[in-house]
Amino acid sequence: MYFRSMIYPNNFEQKIGFDQIRHLLKEKCLSSLGEERVDAMQFSDRYAEVNSQLDLVCEFVRILQEEDGFPANYFFDVRPSLHRIRVEGMYLDENELFDLRRSLETIRDIVSFLMRDADDESDSPYPCLRQLAGDIMVFPQLITRINAILSPYGKIKDNASAELSRIRRELQSTMSSISRSLNTILRNAQSEGVVEKDVTPTLRDGRLVIPVAPALKRKIRGIVHDESASGKTVFIEPAEVVEANNRIRELENEERREIIRILTEFSIQLRPAIPDVLLSYEFLAQIDFIRAKALFALQSNSLKPALCSKPHIDWTTAIHPLLQITLAKHGKKVVPLDIELHKSQRILIISGPNAGGKSVCLKTVGLLQYMLQCGLLVPLHERSQAGIFGSIFIDIGDEQSLEDDLSTYSSHLTNMKLMMRHCNEQSLILIDEFGGGTEPQIGGAIAEAVLKRFNEKRTFGVITTHYQNLKHFADNHEGVVNGAMLYDRHLMQALFQLQIGQPGSSFAVEIARKIGLP
Repeated sequence: MYFRSMIYPNNFEQKIGFDQIRHLLKEKCLSSLGEERVDAMQFSDRYAEVNSQLDLVCEFVRILQEEDGFPANYFFDVRPSLHRIRVEGMYLDENELFDLRRSLETIRDIVSFLMRDADDESDSPYPCLRQLAGDIMVFPQLITRINAILSPYGKIKDNASAELSRIRRELQSTMSSISRSLNTILRNAQSEGVVEKDVTPTLRDGRLVIPVAPALKRKIRGIVHDESASGKTVFIEPAEVVEANNRIRELENEERREIIRILTEFSIQLRPAIPDVLLSYEFLAQIDFIRAKALFALQSNSLKPALCSKPHIDWTTAIHPLLQITLAKHGKKVVPLDIELHKSQRILIISGPNAGGKSVCLKTVGLLQYMLQCGLLVPLHERSQAGIFGSIFIDIGDEQSLEDDLSTYSSHLTNMKLMMRHCNEQSLILIDEFGGGTEPQIGGAIAEAVLKRFNEKRTFGVITTHYQNLKHFADNHEGVVNGAMLYDRHLMQALFQLQIGQPGSSFAVEIARKIGLP
């Protein structure tokens, strides 16, 4: 079934390396909120949508370059917790409440940051981001209520309720009383030689006890609670503090019940606002996503080219970002690409030696155009211009399928058939080693016939080949142009530079002579 916006084949992203771009973006996200947006990122053929996404990233690049105080500390994904407490009787625990408070404060601070110092969008240094933040709710009353429950470190406050305050006072008083009693018993036992001088009270199963040697355990009246792993120490709860320890257990249970009551009451108050809170977390997810795209733009020296709504490529010093990252690790630089496709020069036939950069050139065009229409800035010179394509098709690599009983050449023909059926004047086709994989004379003839059909449909494309007849076709037909990957004849090495206007040579004899073929 044909859709106006079409990407073919299904593993298109893998073929051009966009799956690696997704991975790099996810590494720059602050939370699963942004990572989900990276996974959901899609190619768009709508000019307004692409332009808007690029403007958001451009503004965030400026924030990263010029501002120090953007709030980026607490991007927590509490959506699973919020969904869970929609069920009556469920409640947020202390850690979930702590994450909710900090992330709500982050949302509030981001909105405040973007809305500051401007009465309307025209006055704002970041008008697109400001518009994004304009309708976002920030829930000051919820934050205030959480602050009444939690300390700055995320623990339930003593004064979260009058009952909790009473319980904790009694707990403290009872524990102090037990501690005094134990210290008195311990001093007496130490003076009588029942326990060592350096022994102190310890906790076992939540009860304060005294460590005693097994042979002397009958010297202290009480309950033996535990024994050390070596068997050289037993832990005795003196009879005088048993009742007080029991009271502590009771108070701890009362404390837990009161905390649950407080958290449940807050969750009941929160429940009606959950849909609005979730919308605010979608904003936080979007900010995380835009921030990751901006960080990648800075890493890859990317920018927004002049954008038009029709298919168009006029790129200066275009760079494959993944190749750039890989070569930079070895202290090397990418040779930039200059390429132009427009109405009278729609299909570029690239020829030249093997390992001369033809496939890299093709992948660079596919990756950068796809990145751009996914809302990512691209590594080009600022003078570059870019357009919007309705669909992109690629045929590259060995597609031999044992399961479908397809040879490599058959799979290429299948791709050609689908491209011819669906491509139009809004399409970009990318074909590597056009017509290869079969007897050259027949393969070249079929490739020329397919190329003629592409040209008749006024589609755009980048095609690599070694076939002379395709180079002649480009010379003789309007809309198709030759391009050559340059090669240094004297040094016998590829220059990885594209020159449009003339066909390239495969330098097959020269390369054979260089490697010493007899």
